[in-house]
Amino acid sequence: MKRILVTGANGQLGNELRRLGCISPNNWHFTDVEELDITDRSAVEGYVTGNRIEVIVNCAAYTNVDKAESDESTAHLINCTAVEHLAQAAKDNGATLIHISTDYVFGAGGNTPRTEDMPLAPLGAYGRTKLAGEEAIAKSLCKAIIIRTAWLYSEFGNNFVKTMLRLTAQKESIKVVFDQVGSPTYAADLALVIFSIIEGDMYEGNEGTYHFSDEGVCSWYDLAVETARMVRHTNCRIEPCHSSEYPSPVTRPPYSVLDKSKIKQTFGVDIPHWRESLAYCIGRIMAQAAGNQ
Repeated sequence: MKRILVTGANGQLGNELRRLGCISPNNWHFTDVEELDITDRSAVEGYVTGNRIEVIVNCAAYTNVDKAESDESTAHLINCTAVEHLAQAAKDNGATLIHISTDYVFGAGGNTPRTEDMPLAPLGAYGRTKLAGEEAIAKSLCKAIIIRTAWLYSEFGNNFVKTMLRLTAQKESIKVVFDQVGSPTYAADLALVIFSIIEGDMYEGNEGTYHFSDEGVCSWYDLAVETARMVRHTNCRIEPCHSSEYPSPVTRPPYSVLDKSKIKQTFGVDIPHWRESLAYCIGRIMAQAAGNQ
């Protein structure tokens, strides 16, 4: 029986892994900051060693992209220093670290899907601190799988899809940027890939960096329109606009489509199209809302 630690278990991805962990014959430990402060090196080392952890899945991250510009020290603490603690604990205990990173490690140039070996040039503090986390893992020499993802959403927490469901129900019109293009990622899809890698003992010998998002490409505008269409919020007019109409302290990647060839070939991953996953997620959200009434 394997012993797996999931950090950041109260977030979108962590909650999806909780669902899957319930059906596993293995011993999954789910922690968030209340149970384990990953910025505390001794606490991390004690937990991993004391529980004889064999796989660490780090879902914890500072993800407020705009706020990171004025609070880079906190972002660095969570996205780099804490990752360094987890990597060192993995190294010391012979465990494998599966770490979630981001498309924000790339820069603004290019209009072809990003492969794992493309040059990295983060545009802001969030991307810099996430890249620093990746570099800390490499420096530790621990066994590790880094999975970069993008545009994550689910029925848990706050995310773009849930925001669009709310706004298109409340407002007569909204504006959404059309000049940022990527691939939405349903957290449940990414969780299933991680779960399958662990349960199938595929992490040994397949260390490295991988990309994962759902199939297909769209803009934030397209995603908003499709979200509203699926729930028949026809009374709200959705207008496309430029990113420049929404001033931000950080420039977001205008093109952040991830090439998923490597993860598909290595692990035999079958990835659904983003529209299919969006429909499933919205179905879950609506069912949850109906159950709460």
